[in-house]
Amino acid sequence: MQNPAAPGRRKLYARCAGAASVVSCGHKRRGRWRGGTRTPRRAEGGPIVKNIIAAAVLLLSAAAVSRAADGPKVTFIGHEQVAKGGSLVTAPNLSITMAHRDMPGMVEVHDKETDTLYVLAGSATFITGGTMVGGTVTAPGQQRGTDIKGGDAHALVQGDVIVVPAGVPHWFKEVGGSIDYYVVKVIAP
Repeated sequence: MQNPAAPGRRKLYARCAGAASVVSCGHKRRGRWRGGTRTPRRAEGGPIVKNIIAAAVLLLSAAAVSRAADGPKVTFIGHEQVAKGGSLVTAPNLSITMAHRDMPGMVEVHDKETDTLYVLAGSATFITGGTMVGGTVTAPGQQRGTDIKGGDAHALVQGDVIVVPAGVPHWFKEVGGSIDYYVVKVIAP
């Protein structure tokens, strides 16, 4: 192999000395010549590119673990607590309650809460929609009333699920003995 500093190659080498890479002019410096490209010089343990990729993966993994540590927490409610009923979970964006009802309730309208009811046992006539009668504000974003004009009747029984979007009047008008149900409230900001 010819020395790059040899008289016949000196001029060509000088022309490419300012280039970003020896590959651009086809000359060999350090590394191996491979079909017009230059293999990167090897660092301890493997090619430089592999080391850079490994470092990037480690940094991204550390960032992901750090975010996960500060992220939302899982909530577990044991069966003993669930059997007692009442409020099971309360958070800024949701609540879960296990309820028992043996008589009709009042008409409710929630400005920012979507209610999802899952019937565990019993039955009831549940009215949704229409217009609330005798409504009063009981708390910010909460109204209670005495009746619904119009609306749709739903005969709820064990296993039924009904979703009542925020702003829709709803009411347990009649209860057949009793009804046990979960209420999951998703609360809009």
